[in-house]
Amino acid sequence: MEWSEELAGGLLQAAPDAILVLDGRRIVLVNDRAEELSGRPRGELLGNDIDLLLTDDARTMLPERRRRLDEGRAGPLGAVTTTMRRRDGSEIPIESSVALVDTPQGRLAVAVIRDLTERARAEQDKARLRAEAQVHRNQRLESLGQLAGGIAHDFNNMLGVIVNYASFVIEEAESAEPDVKMIAADARQVIRAGERGTDLTHQLLAFARREVVRPQVLDLNRAITDVEEMLRRSIGEHVTLIFRPCPDLPPVTCDPGQIEQVLVNLVVNARDAMPSGGNLVIDTDRHGDQVRLRVSDAGKGMAPEVVERAFEPFFTTKASGEGTGLGLATVYGIVTQADGEVTIASEPGLGTTVTVLLPAASSAAEEGPVAAAAVPTRGNGETLLVVEDEAALREVAGRILSAAGYQVLSADGGPSALEVAARHEGTIDLLLSDVVMPGMLGKDLAERLVHIRPDTRVLYMSGYAQPVLHSQGTLDPGVALLEKPFTADDLLCAVRRRLDG
Repeated sequence: MEWSEELAGGLLQAAPDAILVLDGRRIVLVNDRAEELSGRPRGELLGNDIDLLLTDDARTMLPERRRRLDEGRAGPLGAVTTTMRRRDGSEIPIESSVALVDTPQGRLAVAVIRDLTERARAEQDKARLRAEAQVHRNQRLESLGQLAGGIAHDFNNMLGVIVNYASFVIEEAESAEPDVKMIAADARQVIRAGERGTDLTHQLLAFARREVVRPQVLDLNRAITDVEEMLRRSIGEHVTLIFRPCPDLPPVTCDPGQIEQVLVNLVVNARDAMPSGGNLVIDTDRHGDQVRLRVSDAGKGMAPEVVERAFEPFFTTKASGEGTGLGLATVYGIVTQADGEVTIASEPGLGTTVTVLLPAASSAAEEGPVAAAAVPTRGNGETLLVVEDEAALREVAGRILSAAGYQVLSADGGPSALEVAARHEGTIDLLLSDVVMPGMLGKDLAERLVHIRPDTRVLYMSGYAQPVLHSQGTLDPGVALLEKPFTADDLLCAVRRRLDG
């Protein structure tokens, strides 16, 4: 029937896949999609042997399919995945489904061929992404291993000093005739090693962008001027420090202590790159809506492969014992935490330039005043509740505060602190609590205690408080925090300030 032939032709052309009708091995009918897929015009396909489109891969399947064509009954024979040869000689992946159809002219084979190029490309992309992800995982593991190894190395050295010098102190103190000067000298070595450990911890937290940050609007030129003399002492007389401030420089929003860390690390690196001396230039300037800080030296410079790894933690080209490899990693952590950028330009023999870009603050009017150094003062019999899960540190804090004239209550965690407070009949003037403790966070303890005792003030102490006391990268407003490790003066100043504030 005429309409049936038109309908069949329309369906054939509307099919999204290539369709070939075979009489034996001869192609007798094709649709437009078959022309597109094979890259051959209809006249070149019709009447030709199917071998025209077969690749070596497809030919390996031909005997089995031929046998099934000869022996099978009408109906589908299933699908196989193979390749097709195009007119230009290229090969494309395809999925070929064949069905046998009995017609008045005899048995014909209808092949439906689907282009798998996009699917193959997608699978290749997935495989590539999986391979890249594996490489990134391996790199992260390698970096973590390097980080852990560097930490272990440096802390083991410090602990070795602390343990042995503490032993010397005990031995000398228990001797028949203790040498007080020797005991004091050994104790100072213990303190010095502890301070090195504190510095390393701060560097690690800055690198990981987890250090407690107290940003304020500040004049970068003035911040550099304030530490300029200290920087000159750090580099020695053989290096000439030149500071070139840009006039009318917009203010930036940063933690002043962290800006000092950035300067010290960059200046010390520049000094070490110039063992025979030279000029070290610090300059500031505008850079669009950013403020630029640049530190340049005339030292030996770095090879491209060294520049590429310069910000990695514990990567250093210095000799053993001369550097931790955390200086530039710390700079990177501080700058990125402040929403800034840092780059290095260096060539062997031509020196190194480190460029830091920081967002300009909206106004200098908000610039915070420089706080005067606090003087430790004694207590007036105020009652303090000290909550710390580390027994030795709890004892240290209690001992310092008791000696300073405070009444000290202590607890090893939030639940026990609430019990102590419930039993105490008098006032509790101040809660001094660790931030991260098992069972109950210090913040939760403070909320519950202040709800019961509204007049109790709160002072937190922690070495890693950011996840609990921070919001949007800065310390929550109104929060008072004493950073660990602290000295007796640090503790007494913070307590007095909180009680009097």
